[in-house]
Amino acid sequence: MNHSNIIVSSKEIIFGKPRINGTRISVQQILAYLSQGYSFNEIIEFHPELKERDIKACIDYANDLVSSIKIITPSFKVAHA
Repeated sequence: MNHSNIIVSSKEIIFGKPRINGTRISVQQILAYLSQGYSFNEIIEFHPELKERDIKACIDYANDLVSSIKIITPSFKVAHA
Protein backbone atom coordinates (compact mmCIF):
# COMPACT_ATOMS: atom_id res chain seq x y z
CA MET A 1 0.00 0.00 0.00
CA ASN A 2 1.19 3.47 -0.79
CA HIS A 3 0.54 5.63 2.26
CA SER A 4 2.10 8.83 0.89
CA ASN A 5 -1.23 10.46 0.04
CA ILE A 6 -2.92 9.29 3.25
CA ILE A 7 -0.28 9.96 5.92
CA VAL A 8 0.88 13.56 6.02
CA SER A 9 2.72 15.86 8.36
CA SER A 10 2.84 19.62 8.78
CA LYS A 11 4.30 21.52 11.68
CA GLU A 12 1.13 23.58 12.10
CA ILE A 13 -1.07 20.56 12.92
CA ILE A 14 -0.48 18.41 16.03
CA PHE A 15 3.13 19.60 16.25
CA GLY A 16 4.12 17.92 12.98
CA LYS A 17 3.26 14.39 14.06
CA PRO A 18 2.34 12.11 11.15
CA ARG A 19 -1.44 12.08 10.82
CA ILE A 20 -4.22 10.94 8.54
CA ASN A 21 -4.77 13.51 5.80
CA GLY A 22 -7.76 15.77 6.42
CA THR A 23 -7.87 14.93 10.14
CA ARG A 24 -6.07 15.64 13.38
CA ILE A 25 -5.85 11.90 14.08
CA SER A 26 -2.22 10.86 14.45
CA VAL A 27 -0.63 7.62 13.33
CA GLN A 28 0.44 7.20 16.95
CA GLN A 29 -3.19 7.36 18.12
CA ILE A 30 -4.27 4.69 15.65
CA LEU A 31 -1.37 2.43 16.59
CA ALA A 32 -2.25 2.88 20.27
CA TYR A 33 -5.84 1.78 19.58
CA LEU A 34 -4.58 -1.28 17.73
CA SER A 35 -2.09 -2.18 20.46
CA GLN A 36 -4.92 -1.99 23.01
CA GLY A 37 -6.85 -4.56 21.00
CA TYR A 38 -9.41 -2.36 19.27
CA SER A 39 -10.60 -3.64 15.91
CA PHE A 40 -10.71 -1.60 12.72
CA ASN A 41 -14.49 -1.39 13.08
CA GLU A 42 -14.24 -0.09 16.64
CA ILE A 43 -11.71 2.57 15.62
CA ILE A 44 -14.01 3.64 12.79
CA GLU A 45 -16.89 3.86 15.29
CA PHE A 46 -14.75 6.26 17.38
CA HIS A 47 -13.77 8.23 14.27
CA PRO A 48 -16.44 7.83 11.56
CA GLU A 49 -14.45 10.00 9.15
CA LEU A 50 -11.88 7.20 8.84
CA LYS A 51 -11.86 4.37 6.36
CA GLU A 52 -10.23 0.98 6.69
CA ARG A 53 -7.57 2.10 4.19
CA ASP A 54 -6.58 4.93 6.58
CA ILE A 55 -5.88 2.46 9.39
CA LYS A 56 -3.97 0.17 7.04
CA ALA A 57 -1.93 3.17 5.88
CA CYS A 58 -0.94 3.85 9.51
CA ILE A 59 0.30 0.28 9.87
CA ASP A 60 2.17 0.50 6.57
CA TYR A 61 3.72 3.81 7.60
CA ALA A 62 4.93 2.32 10.89
CA ASN A 63 6.28 -0.72 9.06
CA ASP A 64 8.25 1.51 6.69
CA LEU A 65 9.73 3.42 9.64
CA VAL A 66 10.83 0.25 11.41
CA SER A 67 12.17 -1.23 8.18
CA SER A 68 14.31 1.84 7.56
CA ILE A 69 16.19 1.53 10.86
CA LYS A 70 19.79 0.54 10.27
CA ILE A 71 21.52 -1.33 13.06
CA ILE A 72 25.18 -0.43 13.33
CA THR A 73 27.29 -2.71 15.43
CA PRO A 74 30.76 -1.71 16.45
CA SER A 75 33.52 -3.85 15.06
CA PHE A 76 36.39 -4.44 17.41
CA LYS A 77 39.03 -7.02 17.87
CA VAL A 78 39.46 -8.95 21.06
CA ALA A 79 43.04 -9.01 22.29
CA HIS A 80 44.30 -12.49 23.04
CA ALA A 81 46.25 -12.99 26.21
